Amino acid sequence: MPQIKIFDTTLRDGEQSPGVNLNKPEKLEIARQLERMGVDRMEAGFPASSKGDFEAVKEIAKMIKNTSVTGLARTVKSDIDTAWEALKYAEEPRLHLFVATSPIHMTYKLKQSPDEVLENAVSMVRYASEKFSQVEFSAEDASRSDLTFLAQIIEKVIDAGATVINLPDTVGYTTPAEYGAMFRYIRENVPNIDKVELSCHCHNDLGLAVANSIAAVENGVTQVEGTINGIGERAGNASLEEVAVALRVRADYYPYSTGLNLEETKRTSDLIAKLTGMYVQANKAVVGRNAFQHEAGIHQDGMLKNKETYEIMTPEMVGVKADTLFLGKHSGRHAFKDRVKELGVNLSEAKVTEAFKMFKQLTDRKKEVTDDDLFTILMEIQTDTSAVNKYQLEMFQVQYGTSNIPTATVSLTAPDGNTIQTAQTGQGSVEALYKTLDALISEELELTDYQLNSVGRGKDALAESHVQLKVNGEMMNGRGTAQDVLQASVNAFLNAVNRYIIHQYSSKEEPVVNK
Repeated sequence: MPQIKIFDTTLRDGEQSPGVNLNKPEKLEIARQLERMGVDRMEAGFPASSKGDFEAVKEIAKMIKNTSVTGLARTVKSDIDTAWEALKYAEEPRLHLFVATSPIHMTYKLKQSPDEVLENAVSMVRYASEKFSQVEFSAEDASRSDLTFLAQIIEKVIDAGATVINLPDTVGYTTPAEYGAMFRYIRENVPNIDKVELSCHCHNDLGLAVANSIAAVENGVTQVEGTINGIGERAGNASLEEVAVALRVRADYYPYSTGLNLEETKRTSDLIAKLTGMYVQANKAVVGRNAFQHEAGIHQDGMLKNKETYEIMTPEMVGVKADTLFLGKHSGRHAFKDRVKELGVNLSEAKVTEAFKMFKQLTDRKKEVTDDDLFTILMEIQTDTSAVNKYQLEMFQVQYGTSNIPTATVSLTAPDGNTIQTAQTGQGSVEALYKTLDALISEELELTDYQLNSVGRGKDALAESHVQLKVNGEMMNGRGTAQDVLQASVNAFLNAVNRYIIHQYSSKEEPVVNK
């Protein structure tokens, strides 16, 4: 079967989701898992956008060996130079160069004529190809571009050294029939198109990203771009796991394969959901909690007789399995460390010790510890190791009753080392806690989202909290876990504030990006 290359942009386009801000250790953990899953190309970030992104891309380029690492750049020399400095350590350095080609983008965003855009694109592709052996050229907003102009610019950039041509549906506007026809037109009207790979990149504003991607494959595309869980700008990107599983399940119709290890799908999905704070909806295809659940009596009856009556794929295909007890309170550090390794999480010895201590504390209070519990613990300690002084919780206390006004008292150690304490009231326990934290913390804070979930089932399940917090006007993500929901909520709030403090410290000398 012809193989469709999988281009994952979770770490670049996916991280552009509102409220998502991954730190370097988290990006490295995701990169390792994407390599383990078998993606062909990994867009690690936009090196010229910030010092943090540059350093993360550089570390990923050094670390990843079995996946081609890519960085994004505009058709600007300084972007290309910065990308090269970050990516030159990779096994196969690859550049993703983009410029807008639609009339609305050229007129209002670039303020350039089509001739100026074409000249700049050709010049920068030629410049990039002097450094990178693999240059992908993206015609941003291709689905709303004039096809004649699109064919013209594609022909010219191929002559200049482009090796991949990507035609994105940047705003999720097109339909499968239109998108497929665009690729057909390009294949029929660009004389040198056989010299490059064709790629698609679809956004999900109308819920058509996966359908459009498959339509592109039906019309000669050999690379599909997207993200795990479909995260990304606005309504997100094409969900790569849905594309890959569709090609596998309907192999009778689609004569294509991918190199993905689909058994890593659920683990990859869970990792990205936890680190980004973007939970997967219960009824999402392939990885949703309900994807393999059967409620209706007639469905259950059919499943008991033959699973294929209502299941077109097995849970095992995508790595879904029942929670099982893997370790107990008498388990030793060696067995614990082996299990961490099996779960594919990379930890230093110090972090293993920290995680083992948290695991032992959990076994004292929880009868059964599952892989989900352990995975949550491991993600909880994947925090920044920076020595930056942060806010630390000393204690909190909440007074609550049906006839009392909820009152929270909190004591913190501030970044300057001083202990601060106060109390506030609220309509509920969490509001009282958050108002108290707000009163203690000197930054200007605005809570924009608060989520609380259980890890697994049962009354002793771990609580997992995610918040989105505007800290001095900058959106930050925070997460926290504990067996107590209030403790998890406090941990998530402080995590968001501390991420802001670390981010401010690390971005003091960020490079200037040419506008």
